[in-house]
Amino acid sequence: MKGTIIITLEPTAARAKELADEMGADVVLYSKEAFAGAYESYRTIIAVMSAGIAVRSAAPHLRDKWTDPCLVVVSPDFRYAIPLLGGHHGGNEAARRLEELGIHPVITTATETRGLPSVEGVAEERGLAVINKDSTRAVNAAILEGEVAVHLIEPPAIAIAPAGVAVLLKKGDYIVGVGCRRGTEKQEIIDAFTAAFAATGIAGEDVCAYATANVKKDEAGLIAAVGELGGTLIFVDDAFIRAETPPSPSRASDKLGLPGVAEPAALALSKRKEVIMKKQTYGGVTVAVIR
Repeated sequence: MKGTIIITLEPTAARAKELADEMGADVVLYSKEAFAGAYESYRTIIAVMSAGIAVRSAAPHLRDKWTDPCLVVVSPDFRYAIPLLGGHHGGNEAARRLEELGIHPVITTATETRGLPSVEGVAEERGLAVINKDSTRAVNAAILEGEVAVHLIEPPAIAIAPAGVAVLLKKGDYIVGVGCRRGTEKQEIIDAFTAAFAATGIAGEDVCAYATANVKKDEAGLIAAVGELGGTLIFVDDAFIRAETPPSPSRASDKLGLPGVAEPAALALSKRKEVIMKKQTYGGVTVAVIR
C-alpha cells in the first residue's frame, strides 16, 4: 500500500496541497470515491474537514483495525490534528508529524494520554508485528495500572505465552500453516516449504510466523526445519483453531477433534484471513499460506 493521502474540501485545497508537499503525500478533493480509493490503497488518510464528514465517509469502508488505514482529521482552520481511527496503528504518529508543521495533535488513546507506551507502539518502534492481536487489550489495560515487563528472548528458544502476554515478531505478510505425520524428518518438511514458496511466489523472509497445532509441540523434525529456516514456529491453542472455519475438509476433525491443522492454525494468526494457498500435501507434510 502507498503511504499518505490528504483528502480535502475545495475551500482548504490550497493549504492542503502545501501540507501534502511538505509531507510527501498525495492530495485529492473530497468525494465518496476518494475515500473508497484511499481505503484500498493507502496506509494513512488525513482528512481536512469536519470530523462528522470524515466519520460518515469512512464508515462504509471499515473492516478491521489491524488492516484498515488510520484516519486523522485536520480541522478546517489547520489548528488541530485528531486521530479518529487507528491511533495505535499509525494515527498518533501521523498527528505528531503534523505537529512539526504547526498543527496541534489531539491524542485520545488511553496509554498515550498518560505518557505511557502501548503494545502497538512498542511493536512499531522496533519494526515488529503483534502476532496475538487479542492480547493487546489486556496488556494495554495492565500498562495503565503499572509497569509491564518486556522480555527479549534470544534464539534458539521456545516461548510458551498464555493469553495475557503480547507476542511481538518480525514483520511479515504471511502465516504459513503446517501439519505433518508423526516423526516426519526435517528435510522433508523443508522441501515442502520450498515447494509451497515456489507455488505461491513468496520468499521465506516474507513469512511472519509458521503455525501448527499444540499437539505437534514435540515434533522434532518440524521444530528443526523451522529453526533451520530462521523462522518462528507457534503452537496454536486448540480453542483458537476450533474458532476458525478452514476452506478445506480435514481428517484432523476425526483424529484430533480439530477442524484441521495447517489452514486453521494459520488463519488464527493471520491479519487479513486471506487464503493465498489452500492446504497442499507434499508427502507427509501439509502446508497452507494465509495473509
